[in-house]
Amino acid sequence: MPEYETIRTEVRQRVGLVKLHRPRSANALNSEMLRELMDALQAFDQDASIGAIVICGDERVFSPGADVREMSNASVVDLLLSEQIALFGHIRQIKKPVVAAVSGFCLGGGNELAMSCDLIVAAETARFGQPEINLGVIPGAGGTQRLTRAVGKAIAMEMVLNNRTLSAQEALQMGLVNRVTPVERCVEEAIALAAEIAERAPLAVRLAKEAVNRAYETFLSEGLEAERRAFYMLFASQDQKEGMQAFLEKRKPEWMGR
Repeated sequence: MPEYETIRTEVRQRVGLVKLHRPRSANALNSEMLRELMDALQAFDQDASIGAIVICGDERVFSPGADVREMSNASVVDLLLSEQIALFGHIRQIKKPVVAAVSGFCLGGGNELAMSCDLIVAAETARFGQPEINLGVIPGAGGTQRLTRAVGKAIAMEMVLNNRTLSAQEALQMGLVNRVTPVERCVEEAIALAAEIAERAPLAVRLAKEAVNRAYETFLSEGLEAERRAFYMLFASQDQKEGMQAFLEKRKPEWMGR
């Protein structure tokens, strides 16, 4: 992996770890960080030795959102040409599962980044919100759309219109996060979850992720059709044969990713 200015990367077991690292700006998301983040995610996605990815901040803050200093004087044309917001959508194109490990503040673009991941492990200190209304704007990287699908219209309206934040436990109850952990265990729990997934059949994991996302993003009939196609396709894989044979032989399967 190359040297980065705004993130740190490492590998744990078969998990690629990306840590947001702009300590002087509390991990505010600027254009450089988003470019480096996508570069690291794509590199891990293409690495056959990596089965899943974790994104984290530090114990105090995941990210407070966009770097307002960088964005404050931007014009409409600047935003269109930079494609900065489009990078959030590119995270959904990563084929391997991506887990967000969230401690402390996860606001604005930080919350949109976490919601762009496939799973979220939250520390007890995590606070989730979309405070863009305080800046005279609205969420622009999925905050009105993914949040509404996760927590429902009523709560999303209050968060977007009136700066309500959710505690980790509230986020868990509403389905925004998968689990809540002590702050000192958050990243390790996320890595453990990612490592478990990384031990599954790679092709099945990839197609399962695509199918769940299709349910999240389309009509039921289209999602069911996509799910059925993915299910059929897996019967052309060696992993399907190995998985079912191992089950019948009562042994652990040896996945090949083919």
